[in-house]
Amino acid sequence: MRLVEFSPQLPDEPDFPRFGVILGNQIIEIGESERGTLSDYIWRGLPAFEDIRAMYTACLRGAPPVLRGHERRLFPLTRCLLHPPLKPRTLRDFYAFETHVKAANAIRGREVPPEWYTMPVFYYTYYGTLCGDGDTVPYPPYTAALDYELEIAAVIGKAGRDISPEQAEDHILGFTILNDWSARDVQRIEMRVGLGSAKGKDFAKSLGPCIVTLDELEDRRIGRHGVFNLQMVARVNGVERSRGNMADIYWSFGEMIARASQAVTLEAGDVIGSGTVGTGCLLELTGGEGAWLQSGDVVELEIERIGVLRNVIG
Repeated sequence: MRLVEFSPQLPDEPDFPRFGVILGNQIIEIGESERGTLSDYIWRGLPAFEDIRAMYTACLRGAPPVLRGHERRLFPLTRCLLHPPLKPRTLRDFYAFETHVKAANAIRGREVPPEWYTMPVFYYTYYGTLCGDGDTVPYPPYTAALDYELEIAAVIGKAGRDISPEQAEDHILGFTILNDWSARDVQRIEMRVGLGSAKGKDFAKSLGPCIVTLDELEDRRIGRHGVFNLQMVARVNGVERSRGNMADIYWSFGEMIARASQAVTLEAGDVIGSGTVGTGCLLELTGGEGAWLQSGDVVELEIERIGVLRNVIG
């Protein structure tokens, strides 16, 4: 299933977010009130999606969208505003693609720290400035080096503590696209101090356009826990700048979730970011000296089976 948070843009239709499932070029409305959001369902845990999955499977066979005895409304996808698909309680962003790690360290004039190969590492990032597909991302007034980061993120669907890599997929609801916007000049200063990133990152995060559940990716497995063969592309003003693949990740999502859950309970609705795919940012492409994003630029991140996350720089 492709799960979305959306607001219909139709005359006489209340403009509040609700939760739905994409079916072809339409959205089946699931949430029935202001409280019927995708986050609400995720916080209830994976069993909350069992009857929705049954309805969706029946719809694929031509049945009407009936859930719990009530037929659900359909909205044209093109007439709906998509929001960030959830409101995460925590967002951990890892540093899991070796190609990117090597390039980033080379820019700093050093080799990859040997500790990087001993465990997957992450930082906690601020989720209160979340943007969705189509949103304008504000240009922070304190930077002259705005960058995008092409990432894939797992959404936790079942709480767990001390989860093994082998068990990790049992705790994943699905995947979405993450753009971890970066103010590179500010980030550089913060990292020299040895603490951060903070103001180099906290001004914006983009998630979306949907959450794709694991069953939609079954034929793309590559034999590692929580890793799939999915092409990842970034475009700026329609020009391709980045291309990679989730399968190239060094630390699997199974390993990342195991690390994140050591002595800590991961809750349903937590988000686990992959870190930047190889070539997935301007810093890497230009050696830190190239042209950065400017106001008015259109940034599109695309991942197979998930879709396109599009933002305009304000």
